[in-house]
Amino acid sequence: MDTLYLVVPCYNEEEALPQSSKQMLEKLEALISKGAVSPESRILLVNDGSKDKTWEVISSLFQSSELFEGLKLSRNRGHQNALLAGLTYAKDRCDMAISLDADLQDDINAIDQFVEKYYEGCDIVYGVRSSRATDTAFKRNSAGAFYKLMTAFGVDIVENHADYRLMSRRAIEGLLSFGEVNLFLRGIAPQIGYKSGIVYYERFERVAGESKYPLKKMLAFAFDGITSFSVKPIKLITTLGVLFSALSGITLITLLILSIFYFIPSLATIASLIFLALGIQLAAIGIVGEYIGKIYLEVKRRPRFIIEEYLSRK
Repeated sequence: MDTLYLVVPCYNEEEALPQSSKQMLEKLEALISKGAVSPESRILLVNDGSKDKTWEVISSLFQSSELFEGLKLSRNRGHQNALLAGLTYAKDRCDMAISLDADLQDDINAIDQFVEKYYEGCDIVYGVRSSRATDTAFKRNSAGAFYKLMTAFGVDIVENHADYRLMSRRAIEGLLSFGEVNLFLRGIAPQIGYKSGIVYYERFERVAGESKYPLKKMLAFAFDGITSFSVKPIKLITTLGVLFSALSGITLITLLILSIFYFIPSLATIASLIFLALGIQLAAIGIVGEYIGKIYLEVKRRPRFIIEEYLSRK
């Protein structure tokens, strides 16, 4: 039997954890009792600098059952870094790890299929939503647009997959060999290679608490993913620059001809062209600045996380 770690990033999950932790504990105990995983398997709760009593809840769970362990990051580092911290900690303690959110919107019963896929030889197993029927029309359409946009920009990503996945120990080692500071794990995982599989599941409502990914944060996450894995936006700027220059030249010639034979262009027409050009230039500068900012962060090589406290029996 191989050892499984459930790695659960937690940020302000004081309300959700008491309920979701019971389901996680029941699931892991069931897997252990039927011999699917080792009794050394654990649920690793990673406190990502929560502002509420999440760490107190994790400490209480650690005292209540030997199957719980905890990590406390020194400050909030974001979901991706908290997940990486958990996987880094679990790597030398497990044979496989499954990452999932503390709200348990992702069906925990799919874990059985994850483990089966692992024993069939898969190093990475992606949890993929079977449908988006429970989403609002806006979220369903925006999610579809997100995956189409990512694919159009050349990002290798599994559609309708978030961060619900199983990784073997050697897949985690492969993940940790990627040294970038700007993390987009959904894009990194397919880059690792190794045999992979897919498990389809239903997504539920949160058991408690509020979503940590409002629209603004999701848009920023999508933009980070694109700029972390594709230089096509830069190439697009170059193409737009050439096209706009050509169009500007044609427009200028047209206006000159019109001014000679028909009428003198109004100041409003000229001002509109100027503002259009300035808008495109500012957008281009902004996109280039995003890449420069990422280079700046990468060059500094600051730690992606710092662990303040461990709750472990090993």
